[in-house]
Amino acid sequence: MTPPTPSAAAPLEATDESVEKSITSDAPKANESRSPGQLAWRRFKRDRTGVISACIVIFFFVIALAAPLIAKLYGKDPYTTYASKRPELLNMFAYPAGPNGGMSSEFWFGIEPQLGRDVFTFLLYAIRTSLGLAVAATLLTTILGVVIGVTAGYLGGKTDYLVGRVIDILLSFPSTLFFIAFMPVVYGLFIAPDENIPTWLRATALIIVLSTFGWASIARLLRGQVLGLREREFVEAARVTGASPGRIVFKELLPNLWTPIIIQSTLMLPHFVTAEAGLAFLGVGMIDPTPDWGVMIQRGAQFYTEDLTFMLFPGLSMVIFVLAFNLLGDSVRDALDPKSKR
Repeated sequence: MTPPTPSAAAPLEATDESVEKSITSDAPKANESRSPGQLAWRRFKRDRTGVISACIVIFFFVIALAAPLIAKLYGKDPYTTYASKRPELLNMFAYPAGPNGGMSSEFWFGIEPQLGRDVFTFLLYAIRTSLGLAVAATLLTTILGVVIGVTAGYLGGKTDYLVGRVIDILLSFPSTLFFIAFMPVVYGLFIAPDENIPTWLRATALIIVLSTFGWASIARLLRGQVLGLREREFVEAARVTGASPGRIVFKELLPNLWTPIIIQSTLMLPHFVTAEAGLAFLGVGMIDPTPDWGVMIQRGAQFYTEDLTFMLFPGLSMVIFVLAFNLLGDSVRDALDPKSKR
């Protein structure tokens, strides 16, 4: 008798099972071969809202950096009052003579009522000023928050208690009210009350005040994270091996804190943009003739009943930027911490 031959379906079945096993076994290996940063980048690229928001944010930063070059190619600057040289640009009520705020091939976004400055170049430099101040305040605030929060969480004891009470006090302040109250105090430390405040001092004071009242939230978050991390096995192992506190903080703790630091920073920057514009609108931040989003909105508020154009461009551009950056912050959070979406 000849032994029974195996059916044709058997090897095919075995082949299908082996292929299935190889696919399932290769998938974890593919994920294991990627770093957390690569996995986060892969998740971020799948988020269409995040990608579009990132493109909008990058566009605004490119405009801010290239503002002098764009203005040079455009052939105008934000400080020249073109109506003084060409009175026909304004009507008898000092409003733009042309339709839509004087928009034309020569003045793309029109001209400013009364003074006749070019709105397009003024907006370019306003974006540059506002974003520059917000980025500087965000960087300083993040550094302060990281240093104070990590120190308090790692040392614990009386240091943690003292820092915690300071954070509670700062978070209980009505920030806008204290911004308005403290700005003249900061100016008075550097210059006499009867002297004109230079632009560099206004910018420096804005960054200092925004950072002084802004670091508490990120410090509280990082303090809580460090309190949980310092009891983990890898930190205890580093202590047993004789690692210094500095090495433990920089080699063991900080690598596990980059995600909350990045997330908080991306959500903090648009907040500082609106806070800086609000202070300029109230007259305690940057003032005319310095180009600034808040300055443009303040000037536009004086003329919006007769000419909405001058207020439209700064208001719309600021809303688009803040909305895009907030959506970008949410996408970055979801990419770095997928569990946050659940």
